[in-house]
Amino acid sequence: MSTPQTAPAGAQAPTSGPFLRVEDLRVHFPTDDGLVKSVDGLSFELERGEVLGIVGESGSGKSVTSQAIMGLHKGSRAKVSGEIWLDGHELVSASEDEMRALRGNDMAMIFQDPLSSLHPFYSVGSQISEAYLVHNKVTKKQARAESIAMLEKVGIPNASSRYDDFPHQFSGGMRQRAMIAMALICQPKLLIADEPTTALDVTVQAQILELIKSLHEELNSAVILITHDLGVVAETCDKVLVMYGGQCVEKGQVEDLFDRPEMPYTWGLLGSMPRMDRARQARLTPIKGQPPSLINVPSGCVFHARCPFVDRVDGNRCVTEHPALLLATGGHEVRCHIPSDERLAILQDEILPTL
Repeated sequence: MSTPQTAPAGAQAPTSGPFLRVEDLRVHFPTDDGLVKSVDGLSFELERGEVLGIVGESGSGKSVTSQAIMGLHKGSRAKVSGEIWLDGHELVSASEDEMRALRGNDMAMIFQDPLSSLHPFYSVGSQISEAYLVHNKVTKKQARAESIAMLEKVGIPNASSRYDDFPHQFSGGMRQRAMIAMALICQPKLLIADEPTTALDVTVQAQILELIKSLHEELNSAVILITHDLGVVAETCDKVLVMYGGQCVEKGQVEDLFDRPEMPYTWGLLGSMPRMDRARQARLTPIKGQPPSLINVPSGCVFHARCPFVDRVDGNRCVTEHPALLLATGGHEVRCHIPSDERLAILQDEILPTL
């Protein structure tokens, strides 16, 4: 397969297209053991005001995708190809200076671990003010006032006095709120939240997700929410993209995909999640086996080694032929060799009764 060509630096796309378009994105890392194909041919679109949930097991390529959109692989050994268009700007070919101008102002990211993302030697407020000063011609006093107002908006009590506190003086939930304040201080058009509720208790998780949702609605920003929790996706997102082995295996509107999932890996994810909306008759069923090596990616369907339905496909296609991402009956897209009518029969007879 030939390597996709990236657009020339500084390229502009017609603004009539989707707000964010990722086209055939590949992020590969050279190592002593071989080439790690962390993301391998990913494509999706997102409009302003929409929330996209990206789900999958650890190592499926979710965080690497978000880092590629933010341009955080530039200057590293990573080999990034494909195209990423954000509001008419092509990001893969953009220079570091161009990306620095876009970060914070046009797009921002909330990282998994706020303690490691916040500098321990500077106060929380000064770090938020710095993000505001970079993109706005204001005085330090004005930046401080805007930062305190944002800290208040994200629910930090006594914001004017907490402004001068250091990260270690904040609880985990308060640090995450401070990270959200830093990400939103310049009102970015795109917000990426990478596991924003990791290691937080359930009550704080709900508060953080509600905060992101309310601020997203207020700013009409596009949001990418990376999570392991399908319940969060069902409650929060408009679209969902399921990743496995660095590839998209199913994507579409949340209602379509949750009502009629057609990819065996998605069935496995749903079957391994507890349901609180109805009585469950059977035990949770984990997906057997281990995620694939991203150095020696399986031939054919990337999920075939763990799929319990490979015998439903004629011949050895699951092992030898890589399935295309095709339109499914429910209106979303799925990557699977099992014929559509047979997938629906399996879903109705074998999967839904156990969920």
